[in-house]
Amino acid sequence: MPGPLGVSLAPYVRSSRSLYKFLKPVANWYANLSGYRKLGFHYDDLLVEERPDVQRALTRLTPRETYDRAFRLKRASQASVQHKELPKSEWIKPEEDVRYLAPHVLSVAKEDQERAVWDTINVERKK
Repeated sequence: MPGPLGVSLAPYVRSSRSLYKFLKPVANWYANLSGYRKLGFHYDDLLVEERPDVQRALTRLTPRETYDRAFRLKRASQASVQHKELPKSEWIKPEEDVRYLAPHVLSVAKEDQERAVWDTINVERKK
């Protein structure tokens, strides 16, 4: 997903093997430091649900993905109420932390861009 300036450096970092090898441990360290995996969250669980594109993307999840997301949110809420982290066996491992919602958000954004193009098209009559 693009950054705040609408530009993503991710493709460049992935294409450079040495840069990827340098930045991957830093990225893992930062993800572990943020603590969302200790509460059982996936990265996409942290997306702001009030955004219209995320709302539409959530409707495109399979029933199993919807159930799993609701379970993770309730479990993290309970851990927060108890002021405890989940047991280490229930933490999300980095290899399990896959982007399940981002593809849907990107497809919604592409559809919105296409809709904007079609909505603003100028049709001229042939003379």
